Amino acid sequence: MAEPRDYQTEAIIISKIKLGEADRILTLCTPDYGKIEAVAKGVRRPKSKMAGHLELLTYSQVRLARGRNLETITGSQTIESFMALRNDLWLTSCGLYAAELTKQFTAEHVAHPDLFQLLLATLRRLADADSPEMTLRYFELHLLESAGYRPQLQECVNCRTDLQPVANAFCAGSGGIVCPDCRIEQPASFDISVDAIKVLRLFQRSDFGVVSRLKIGPALAQELKMVLALYIRYLLERDIKSAAWLDALRDQIGPGADRVSRPE
Repeated sequence: MAEPRDYQTEAIIISKIKLGEADRILTLCTPDYGKIEAVAKGVRRPKSKMAGHLELLTYSQVRLARGRNLETITGSQTIESFMALRNDLWLTSCGLYAAELTKQFTAEHVAHPDLFQLLLATLRRLADADSPEMTLRYFELHLLESAGYRPQLQECVNCRTDLQPVANAFCAGSGGIVCPDCRIEQPASFDISVDAIKVLRLFQRSDFGVVSRLKIGPALAQELKMVLALYIRYLLERDIKSAAWLDALRDQIGPGADRVSRPE
């Protein structure tokens, strides 16, 4: 049975590019249809009724018509606009980073409700502006798991022995931690501290309510960011454009690491 030509779905707008004089091609993250690219006709005109409902990082109900190459958006209604997020340059940049990662790790027209819910929850947490850096690290780790790239943090990925609280290393090519003995065989691996492994393990097994209460100092926060950034770059084989902008902005006006404390 043929799919109906017209359908509707919840969607988060994760990217946009100009098309012609008045149109845009939007990338939508949806729970039931995965990633969708769709044309929003006339949306750049001043009197467009859909424009406000199709801004970046907006959570909307969208009506679409199936096309040969791209869908066409025929209607939209905002569910959440995340105004607190979009009114702050730092938080907006964090949101765009999460959106770009979602776009890179999501397949077109493949349902991925868990990933959609993760992105939606992340935008809501960023809008609360309580702990943006912690929110992004949690998002990155659970995005990797949702996409099938969960890093191995419990045992050495090479010899499969349990990791000891000593100087271990992270190997992006092997997908996790290698013990000191096996590190010799992994020259591209890099040091990872005992505290960083503890935090990443906590992130993997806990909900965000638990993670949000953790206090992390600047050095450990930077280490966590580096470990996940290098792993993501290895998997994608490219730099994330919004990550470079986020780093530059962090140096200028970023809020810094979440408060100081060591994990137990």
